[in-house]
Amino acid sequence: MHRLLVLYPEPADPDHFRDYYVTKHLPLVREMPGLLACRYSFDVKAIKGEAPYFAVFEADFADAAALAAARSSAQGQRAAADVVNYATGGAVVIDYPMQERIG
Repeated sequence: MHRLLVLYPEPADPDHFRDYYVTKHLPLVREMPGLLACRYSFDVKAIKGEAPYFAVFEADFADAAALAAARSSAQGQRAAADVVNYATGGAVVIDYPMQERIG
């Protein structure tokens, strides 16, 4: 399993971010080939102090190659190009393989 993680700093207009993200951006993301699951939250809290992020998004793919194929697809390119329409604070995008530990 491979995960894409996007961390969003505070935007200039939080209400616009929430509305646009849910109604326009997420439908684009869900079209990405190979997407196994995705989740997001606007309720980001820090254990101590103030959270440095306004929102978080996670997407799961079978492996790094599946993520790379999704990001380079037409659907992935449209989703990436759409970020400027709502994320005025920018976005931190990282990916990593998931490690499983049982027991």
